[in-house]
Parts: sequence; C-alpha cells; structure tokens
Amino acid sequence: MPKLNGDILYLIFKELQYNKNAIFSCLMVNKTWCEMIIPILWKDPWKYLKGKELKEPLFNVIISHLSDESRNNLKNQGINILTNVYQKPSFNYISFCKYLNLEILNELISAINNLKNTDLFLSVRKEIINLFINENTRITHLYVPCQFDYQLHLVSGAKNCFSELEFLSCSTYIKDDILFGLTEICKSIKELELFIEKDNNNYEIVKLIESSKKLFNVHLLTKYPENVIITSFCKILENSFIKHADTIQDFTITKEPITRILSSFVNLYKLELGKFSFRTRSWKCLENLSLPFLQILKTGGVPVKVLTNLIKNTNGYLVEINISRIFHNEIDNEKIIQAIYQKCPNLKYLKLVVRNCNILEFEKLLINCQYLNGLYIILCNYKNFGTDALFNWNLLFKVLVESSPTNLFRFKFHFIETPKLESLKLFLDNWKGKHPLLLQTSQLADELSDYIIFDKTSIYFDLIEEYKIQGIVKKHSHNNLMWQRFTFEDFEWIQENI
Repeated sequence: MPKLNGDILYLIFKELQYNKNAIFSCLMVNKTWCEMIIPILWKDPWKYLKGKELKEPLFNVIISHLSDESRNNLKNQGINILTNVYQKPSFNYISFCKYLNLEILNELISAINNLKNTDLFLSVRKEIINLFINENTRITHLYVPCQFDYQLHLVSGAKNCFSELEFLSCSTYIKDDILFGLTEICKSIKELELFIEKDNNNYEIVKLIESSKKLFNVHLLTKYPENVIITSFCKILENSFIKHADTIQDFTITKEPITRILSSFVNLYKLELGKFSFRTRSWKCLENLSLPFLQILKTGGVPVKVLTNLIKNTNGYLVEINISRIFHNEIDNEKIIQAIYQKCPNLKYLKLVVRNCNILEFEKLLINCQYLNGLYIILCNYKNFGTDALFNWNLLFKVLVESSPTNLFRFKFHFIETPKLESLKLFLDNWKGKHPLLLQTSQLADELSDYIIFDKTSIYFDLIEEYKIQGIVKKHSHNNLMWQRFTFEDFEWIQENI
C-alpha cells in the first residue's frame, strides 16, 4: 500500500468516504494518508451530523479557525463561547469545504451556544460566514434555509467564492434581497433544488431560473398536498424551466405537474415522481409521455397503469426502476411486469410489488433481464389485503433460485406476513453453490396483529446466522416498520385497488 501511486490512493479514499469506519481507520495510518483524506472528509462535513454529540465538536473546530481579531471582536461584545475551543487546527479545514449548509450552520450557532439574543447571534454568524465565504474558498454546493436573511453576495470575496457553484437548494418563500443576491452569484449552477411552500412564494424566483446558463438537474419538492398549493405560481414556475428543456437530464417533482412540462424534457435520463400517499393523483401527464433516453425511473404513489405506458414508450435504456407506495390489482401488476421484461433488457435494479398469481410471469422478467444485480420485492400478503394472504413463498423462492441471472444475489423482501421458517430454509438450502447472498428483510408490522413479527429475537435470525456460517448468506439486515391502523376510508380504498 505505501507504494501505491497517490492518484490511485485518492480514488480509493473517495470510494471509502461513505464507509465511516473504514475511512477513519485509514486516516490514522500515516501523515501522507491523513493529508489525502482530510480534504475528502471536509468537502461536505455536514453529512456526518446525525446527532447532537457530533454537532458540538464540529462547531468547536469551526470556531477554532477564527482569527485573533474576530475573537477579540466577539469578546468585546460579551460573547464568551470561545473559552473551551480547541487549539489552532493543524489543517485549514474550512478551506477544503465545498458544501455550505447554512441551515445547519444556523442550528449550530443558536442551539449549541444558547444565543437567544438576536444581536449576539448575528455577530457570531457574521464572523463564521466570513470563514467560509472569502477569496480563498470555493463553494460548489449551497443550501439556503427558508427565511434566510443574510445577503451573501455582499460578503467580501463572494463573487470568487461562488464562481464554481454547481448546486443550489432554497425555498420559494425567499426574501427579495436574498433572491436578488443569489441571482447575481448563481449563474453557473447546474442543479437546482426548490422547496415549494403553500403561500408567500416569491414569483421573482423565475429570474434565478432564467439566469442559469445550463441546468441539468431540477428538483421541485413540497410537503403540502395539491389542494393548498397555489396553482398559478406552480404553472409559472414549471414554464420557466422550458428554456432549459434541452439540457435538463434529471428531474424530480413530488406532486403532479400543472403543465405538460415533462413532455418537453426530450433528453431526460432520470425521472423521480410522487410521494408517500395512499390517495394518489391520476398523473395523466404520463399517459402518452415518451422519454426515449430514460435510464432511471423512481416513483411513489403513481398509478401503475400510467407507469406501464411510460415504460412501453422508452427505448430499452432503463437500468433502474423503483416503484413504491402504490397498491395495484393483479391485472395491472401482470401488465407492468410484462412491460418491464419486454422493454428493459438492460435493467440492473428493480423495486416492484409482485402479486401471488404473477410469480410465473415474474420469472419471465428474471429470464429476460439478464443484467439484474439488485431486486427489491414488495409483498402485500396480509389477510385483509385480498388473496395474497396465502402468498406462495415456496414458488417465489423456487423461481429466484432457478431463474435469477448470475449477478443477481442482492435481494430485499418487504412483507407483512412472515414466510414459514421451512420455506426460508428451503430457499437458502437451494441457493448453496451460488454467489453468497446479500439479504435484506423489512416487515410492516403491527404488534396488535396475530402474525409473527420478524425481529432479532425470532428463530428466523438464528436460522440466517447458521447460513452465514456456511457462507450461503454473506450479509443480512432487517428493519421493522411499525404502522398505525388505517382509517376506514383509507382501508376501503386499499381493498378496492388491491
């Protein structure tokens, strides 16, 4: 390893950056490795924050970069947050930062240090923002929270700092002066993430969209239902992306579009639609939509009928299909399975409901899609969800053993009723001699129901551990998702559509 070329080491470390234990172990090997890994870790330090226990150390490292002048300035204002900070850092960590998340930064300043006084908060924020925005830093990804009130474009060195900006995330409820500043400095963005609010949306955000020279990725997100969103604003917003229709390749929208904007995206390779909802919309805009170059399709709560038509109107480039959060009947399930194995010969990953009566039809998909290397099967096998309560696990496992492509050994099963132990054992016995399984299981569980809950105390885990020892299962993980009982209205709708 010490003899490896530096460029090769850097590529290895980049691959390991999402494996926290591995990358931190490499960090301690020697000075050379440390100097190569630190810039990778500090490119986006915010992604490692999953609990308060990590926020305070990060904040302490950040303020340890403050100059003596800044420290004295804060001290003169009676701000004593710097008494227990670390010594001057060995590296200028902030100079490596390419991602600036202003929402998290606000949280770090206000929550950790109890700066309830607005003037004190603003003073600290000004000094810290100056650490990240100056002539010597280059920010490529910027996250601006809702109602942010700091004019970034007026900070000294902002023009150079944001000259390489590629990604911007902000709310459509944004103040005019902040929006004006972003429009001035964000002409190079390639990816735009907008959070659409239910009211007080700023129509001037269209100027920000139009000022961008080339937009490749667009994400329109909202947590509000369609009936509270202002239609006129959404229509103007969607139409503003027409100018970029030839360049947009990746598009996400969480609610059904007001316009026919999707039909203008002739070069789209990735499309993500919908959200979690049992009450789905029609998504009629997909009925006759043709996206010949589409490679990745992710949907939640989108009717399967229109998705079937969309898949039929592709040209065989789809490599990933992820369809979730939608109940559909046996006929529609059969048709979408057929559309996939007829139109997606290059498919590598699939997430889909498989109904009991369509297991043999699903086998044709396994035979025709020989590049599959990841499979996520959703089963609606609950006694109140129709005939699939008697789901034939034995047949499904038999089909998987006999017809799975050579590279398909990564499986995830999401179920309600647990398979019989004998069925699982037979599946694992028959898999012997093949590539060791990467197995995930997920159960939508209700502790008040009478079916067996698949958890770490059950005999299922003991069984899988035995097959891990034998080398048939390489890795197994499980997740229990506890549900709350549906309302009668929801339950009635599910029964009608299952």
